[in-house]
Amino acid sequence: MKPTTILFDINETVLNLAVLRPKFQHILGDANLTETWFSMLLHSSTVCLATKLTTNFASLAGIALESLAARKRLTLTAEETDEILSTFANLQAHSDITPALTQLKQAGFNVVALSNSSQALLVSQLTHAGLMPYFDDIISVERASTFKPSADAYRYAAKVLDKNVEELMLVATHDWDTHGAMSAGLQAAYIDRSGAPYHRLYLKPEIMATNMQGIAQQIIELT
Repeated sequence: MKPTTILFDINETVLNLAVLRPKFQHILGDANLTETWFSMLLHSSTVCLATKLTTNFASLAGIALESLAARKRLTLTAEETDEILSTFANLQAHSDITPALTQLKQAGFNVVALSNSSQALLVSQLTHAGLMPYFDDIISVERASTFKPSADAYRYAAKVLDKNVEELMLVATHDWDTHGAMSAGLQAAYIDRSGAPYHRLYLKPEIMATNMQGIAQQIIELT
């Protein structure tokens, strides 16, 4: 079935974390800790899922940052913590996003943001990046007290949109996310932004590309 609605993961897939790197360099002394921090954040959200611990992405982001600083034998001030976390709300879009969203919209697809971030953070991020006009809906799975890649997260999106899961396709740069979506019955497309191999044990989408225009074109050409 050709999807009617395209869901986009936001952090890293649509928005570029690169603006955080100078902050981590200045405050923690290593720009590469940006990726470490985000991985810790995702890991803790998965642990909360597995253990049924109710929390939110913002709290986990702060906890991950505190833990990372402690590993560096640093204690962050409230101002330093806020400098990093507020920057997370003001990321820029990858350069290939606007053209791809335009392609999909012109082809008649509904385009929806789907994220673990809170609704308020999503709105802030997409507004700052100038992307709000491209999205028909914005869904935070936090409203369902869950996180991706729980099947509940993707089914919640289907419920909000009043769609069958088979009508939805998730686009993400995280193989755990595309795997989660496909496990829940959605279709998926993977954009390789890191160059790392796709996890060999995960369900693998047919649509894969290294840029978002390539993803959009393959979706449009589906029959």
